[in-house]
Amino acid sequence: MATLLMRISAPMQSWGISSNFTERDSAREPSKSGIIGLICAAMGRNRAEDVSDLAALRMGVRVDREGVFQKDFQTARNILAADRSKTVESVISNRYYLANAVFLVGLEGDKRLLASIQDALKSPTWALFFGRKAFPPAQPVFLEDGLQDKSLLDALSSYKLLWGEGIQKKRIVLEAEDGEFRRQDVPLHFGQRRFAQRSVRILVEDCGERTEA
Repeated sequence: MATLLMRISAPMQSWGISSNFTERDSAREPSKSGIIGLICAAMGRNRAEDVSDLAALRMGVRVDREGVFQKDFQTARNILAADRSKTVESVISNRYYLANAVFLVGLEGDKRLLASIQDALKSPTWALFFGRKAFPPAQPVFLEDGLQDKSLLDALSSYKLLWGEGIQKKRIVLEAEDGEFRRQDVPLHFGQRRFAQRSVRILVEDCGERTEA
């Protein structure tokens, strides 16, 4: 097994996992559907294409800088109702996002597939963004040494910090069959907006020791 590491750093990011139109949420770290969507943009895959190979990759996130939750209050006009029977004159929407967060994201799986993703991230087909088109990366997602012959956890644990020095604790969100937390963010079909669940566990690394959060 190999692991591909990616840098997710921007002034604003939004990783919705249970949003509706009037309330657009964001998770505390990148969602799997958001990362797979970003990779599809890099590889030039459209919403109708199969993503089962990408969704099968195991994902982990190391939080190098926790984001600060912020909220936009927006009003949209002349919106088509859900049943398409009429146009709604005005709709209010609360949209949440993370400010100034930095993450190291890892995907574990077949090395050939990861290498093709790495090539795409170096020269993406379409523009990359973090959850919304208005939220582009502040730094390249591509890491020159991002493809590593290590397990997911070892790669996340050993890679240099992307932000700050002297950090005492690092939070790692790791996809695991025995995880106690559920996330509804595994893409089955982007065009049909179908998603499956996965299990994750949260680790906190403190002075070289791993403990369950």
